[in-house]
Amino acid sequence: MTDLDLTPRLAGPREWAALAVLVLVVMLLAVDGTVLYLAVPSLTEDLAPTATQVLWIGDIYAFVLAGLLITMGNVADRIGRKRLLLMGSAAFGTASVLAAFAPNAEALIAARALLGVAGATLMPSTLSIVRSVFVDPVQRTRAIALWSVGATAGAALGPLVGGVLLENFWWGSVFLINVPIMVLALVGGWFLLPESRGTAGQRIDLASSALSILAIVPLVYAVKRWIGSGPDAIVLLAVVVGVLAGWTFLRRQTRLTVPLLDVSLFRLPAFAGAVGANALAIFAFLGLLFFFSQYLQMVRDYGPLHAGLAELPATLASIVVIAVIGFLVARLGAGRSIGLGLGLGALGLAGIGATAPWASYWGLGASLVALGLGIGIAMTLSTDAVVSAVPKERSGAAAAIAETGYELGGALGIAVLGSLQTAMYRSRLELPQDLGAREHATVNESLASTLATIDDSAVITAARDAFASAMRTTSFIAAVLLLVAAVIAWRVIPSVPVAKVHHDAA
Repeated sequence: MTDLDLTPRLAGPREWAALAVLVLVVMLLAVDGTVLYLAVPSLTEDLAPTATQVLWIGDIYAFVLAGLLITMGNVADRIGRKRLLLMGSAAFGTASVLAAFAPNAEALIAARALLGVAGATLMPSTLSIVRSVFVDPVQRTRAIALWSVGATAGAALGPLVGGVLLENFWWGSVFLINVPIMVLALVGGWFLLPESRGTAGQRIDLASSALSILAIVPLVYAVKRWIGSGPDAIVLLAVVVGVLAGWTFLRRQTRLTVPLLDVSLFRLPAFAGAVGANALAIFAFLGLLFFFSQYLQMVRDYGPLHAGLAELPATLASIVVIAVIGFLVARLGAGRSIGLGLGLGALGLAGIGATAPWASYWGLGASLVALGLGIGIAMTLSTDAVVSAVPKERSGAAAAIAETGYELGGALGIAVLGSLQTAMYRSRLELPQDLGAREHATVNESLASTLATIDDSAVITAARDAFASAMRTTSFIAAVLLLVAAVIAWRVIPSVPVAKVHHDAA
């Protein structure tokens, strides 16, 4: 056999065109996770949700996605990744219409949950198709970098897209924009994407699927309720249910011939560390964006478009990752590059907390650049490490684990950091003693409800000061979490520079 026979087949124009379709899909999913952030003020005026409902509207999408991704990744391996992606595209467009015309907060939460179900059928297919189409390691790393940029830049572009739409249309327009894009994905996917499968002939274990959801849902609910209203019997019950379901789920996976989640993969330091790094990176990034978008509008008094443009440095920096990722891996290796990225993200978060009181925007802008670049580096390399660590036939399941970490990290970021933000906002309110009970309750509910219903300038100023103070503290907390993750990634994930690998091979 010649060396030519051992060379992996290189991707051509059709494969790169197929990648463009996949990046478009994952970018839309990421946009949909954050596009609603800027709509919170106008949505509050129209639907009058409570502070807890606002958090559920923000994170139920990623929350349901995270609960179903492991299941859908295995479904994609069995019935065909292209088929599941096309089915999910149609469902996503339909659910978007329902969300756009939701008549109340409860209906919007339900529609967002349906969007999460549809999104769960899309994301595992996108990354696993990338894995099957690009067999050359160098091309695959570049393709996954572009996929990761789609996910990261999409999350950062969400506020900008939302700002453009909200300047001209009502809040429901942020969902209707999904429909033409999903139609384009359906047509492009039908003609360009190859069909691929993994392990065939195996049934999906419905008990494992149910247990995975029961492990995630109660725990996130417990966190939200505890921080929002304090510990009580319901919080304790939710924690017990989640922990028991999670323990049962993990035990069951070790006994199945074809598990829903291959627990043995987490024995590999590179795999476990990469999944953890991915989840923590998006935890801090989306958790910050959720209340930072509100801060720009409700404290700095930016319009929706102005706020979206103000967050643009993070988007542009995440795109620059494509240009620097090869240099970093060649010099430092994967683990140290991921650690460097997380450390840079921590610096950006700390910078936001430190420069938020400044009247000038430049400090915030520079901090967003550091955050976008750092998170982009960490996510790209951790995703590549996860997908490359498993056999090709299990790529759908591995992709689902990577994306579950992404979505669960995002949902927890909004739930935990958003709830901390709300709790600290309430604790730092300094309201006039003669304020009426109804007005006091309104201000205590949220800054959005305060601006929508209160006319007293002193009360509004107090509420804005409390929100800004809480935002700064929450940013510092997120920065510390990322810094800890950076140290762990640096030490745990293997770091063999590409240049050294080539030298040893020679």
